Amino acid sequence: MARPFSPELDHLIDGYRRFRTNGWTPRLERWHQLREGQEPPVMVIACSDSRVDPAQIFDTDPGEMFVVRNVAALVPPFETSPGYHGVSAALEFAVQVLKVRKIVVLGHGMCGGCRAALTQELEGTEPGEGGFINDWIGLLGPARAGVVHAHGTSGRTAERAMEQAGVKVSLANLRTFPCVRRKEAAGELRLRGAFFAISDGVLHVLDEDSGDFHEVK
Repeated sequence: MARPFSPELDHLIDGYRRFRTNGWTPRLERWHQLREGQEPPVMVIACSDSRVDPAQIFDTDPGEMFVVRNVAALVPPFETSPGYHGVSAALEFAVQVLKVRKIVVLGHGMCGGCRAALTQELEGTEPGEGGFINDWIGLLGPARAGVVHAHGTSGRTAERAMEQAGVKVSLANLRTFPCVRRKEAAGELRLRGAFFAISDGVLHVLDEDSGDFHEVK
């Protein structure tokens, strides 16, 4: 007799069965093509938040996007110190091996990581008790100062300003990577910032010249 799954896993298994019926079988030709490898034209750096799935938001097919997700969709600056550089490794693979032509940094509304950076609610916590998160969102420290000066540390206006500032931080840090700078200068790579508002499901794209996010109609 098969061992029963937990209710949570049962839900995932049900989803897998729907995928086999609706996502795998009707697209067999596409899946067979992907056996030979992947050539996604776009890399998306997004938040791990369960409400913000890039494949769902952009309604893409398998193989169209190379996606990296982490707390607050952050990219650390280029550095060569020893350690495990997960985001940097994924970026290097996307740019140098897959040769993506565009990188999209996708921030979102109601981001817990950005809110924690804004309020500094995790400051002083130990690793495993919030300290890892606190160190990570410390990447937003310089941007936080400007947000706090303009909007304070609470309220939806301040939170959205912090969320959108986070996208700009990641774009700036992307450009500290020599391979990104080189390819962007040569016109082989383009960077874009975007923001998905969970409250109304609207996507906004950053105009880097003005620094403003504009709603996609």
